[in-house]
Amino acid sequence: MSAASKLVSTPLGELRLDASEVGLTAIHFPSERAQAATRHHSNPILDHAKRELIGYFYHGLTRFTVPLDWQGTPFQQAVWQALKLIPYGETVSYRHIALTIGRPRSARPVGGAVGRNPLPIIVPCHRVIGSDRSLTGFSGGLWIKERLLNLEGGLPLP
Repeated sequence: MSAASKLVSTPLGELRLDASEVGLTAIHFPSERAQAATRHHSNPILDHAKRELIGYFYHGLTRFTVPLDWQGTPFQQAVWQALKLIPYGETVSYRHIALTIGRPRSARPVGGAVGRNPLPIIVPCHRVIGSDRSLTGFSGGLWIKERLLNLEGGLPLP
């Protein structure tokens, strides 16, 4: 099985999913993808990811099981693992993630790692907000972060 991509229609627009033979490697929001490079192959990982994303958007799925295959530094991977621990419908601060990974003074580098998360939604970086409870940067745009938090019922009150 070679690297493959698949488009999935969602309330956010068409997402492009990329996968290796091992797992899902990336989710691209409509605003960030170059559509011309899409490779379509039959791939059970992409089919699994598509089913789960449809379940998330339309049927209340709260936990993903699709295998993941991310590439990043050990620090990034620690941050991404910590993101997976944030419960559906809840939000945490960058400082909370820094504390979770045992690097209490690393809130800014945590922010950088969160911003480089290749698997948004499934690795829920949208659940990380500012310590003042404000919505902060998001790779797909703040409107997407707000929509995802609204979907989950986790949009912070001012």
